[in-house]
Amino acid sequence: MSVIELHDAYIMQDVNTVLQKVSFELEKGEFAYLVGRTGSGKSSLLKTLYADLPLGAGVGTVVGYPLQKLSLGKVPFLRRKLGIIFQDFQLLFDRTVAENLTFVLRATGWSGKAKIQQRISEVLMRVGLANSAAKMPHQLSGGEQQRVVIARALLNEPLLLLADEPTGNLDPDVADSIMRLFVEINNSGTAVLMATHNYQIIKQYPKRVLKCENGQLLDSARASVVLPE
Repeated sequence: MSVIELHDAYIMQDVNTVLQKVSFELEKGEFAYLVGRTGSGKSSLLKTLYADLPLGAGVGTVVGYPLQKLSLGKVPFLRRKLGIIFQDFQLLFDRTVAENLTFVLRATGWSGKAKIQQRISEVLMRVGLANSAAKMPHQLSGGEQQRVVIARALLNEPLLLLADEPTGNLDPDVADSIMRLFVEINNSGTAVLMATHNYQIIKQYPKRVLKCENGQLLDSARASVVLPE
């Protein structure tokens, strides 16, 4: 089963086409990197996949939802099957870690205090932050904040994680520990598409590479993709 299928897709940013004739599939449980220069279309592609930008043309399906016919009312249902990890964390800084996670669970239809608390304990344990539920985000390091963001993305047991530069603002050791966490999440069956500029990580953890270049998407599954040194 594919969690992403794009055929001849046109990725738009405002009225400009940033990528054209994009065709690729990502299978359930697969891991791929998304690379390319700033402005090459990586973020626009991710935003199209979680329906923040409309599909310009072509056909696209994400976790079973057709992008070209997706009504606004269906967007929350699509996103419940996705884990989205933003570059700038987007945590609520006036709430504790547990309150941040509770907010998302309630927004996605969870109820029952005990059930919510148990799910929060599970995801925090999974990302190595079992003792951080009562902390405020500013009491955490950058790496710990990123782990909270990953925990938040895992709350609804997504089929697919979309991550936009998740190690972008972290020093190499912390980036490596975050990357190991992604590999572990992927090994347990969640597909991952990760946009990154960190070519060191790609060398260390080699996986399939999708590269945005000159308006095209190159795929290492079909041809060799050259990474910058």
